[in-house]
Amino acid sequence: MDQLLRVQNFTVSSDGVAAGEDQSLERPFGHAVDPARLFSWAGATASWPNRTEPGGSRGLDDYFARDFGHNIGAEIMGRNKFGPQRGAWRDHEWRGWWGDEPPFHTPVFVLTHHPRPSFTLSDTTFHFVDGAPADVLARAREAAQGKDVRLGGGVTTVREFLDADLVDALHVVVTPVELGSGLRLWDSPDELLDRFHLEVVPSPSGVTHHLFWRR
Repeated sequence: MDQLLRVQNFTVSSDGVAAGEDQSLERPFGHAVDPARLFSWAGATASWPNRTEPGGSRGLDDYFARDFGHNIGAEIMGRNKFGPQRGAWRDHEWRGWWGDEPPFHTPVFVLTHHPRPSFTLSDTTFHFVDGAPADVLARAREAAQGKDVRLGGGVTTVREFLDADLVDALHVVVTPVELGSGLRLWDSPDELLDRFHLEVVPSPSGVTHHLFWRR
């Protein structure tokens, strides 16, 4: 079976915005975007990895939250997802937003034009790579040892790999919040229908799951 490049649980507003401009340490998703509003569907599930107390919903949303790590052997992410710094790495003490126990549990390839040594936290090793999407994907597939590779975002990175026609499956959660401005995944999901099949599944929570798979 081929190793798929998969986008999972990628959440956008009803007008296609996934992040705001001007990301900072205080506002990881940028100006005017409240991640609590975008990701409330996931935080309400029993399988949300950051849950600190028992409970949470079961059902459709929980199925997708639980599926996040299934058959994933590596992740690719953009530098903006890893942290707020730009340009040369001034602070090697910064090791991501996730603390000492990152939720990935696989090798992670961070796209950057500025070299930095790899490091390991718990069972996640971060590698900092510069290269074309196809070349980075080849490295990630090798590290994944036969499993699939997850394309973690942010939105600019997902668009880059979509434009290179490298994405095999895409799960986008559309939440009923209109943001008006920011970094857009799309103006309409119909933009992807020339290359992907699409199934749209509404959830009782109010979000809508868009499932794309390559034609």
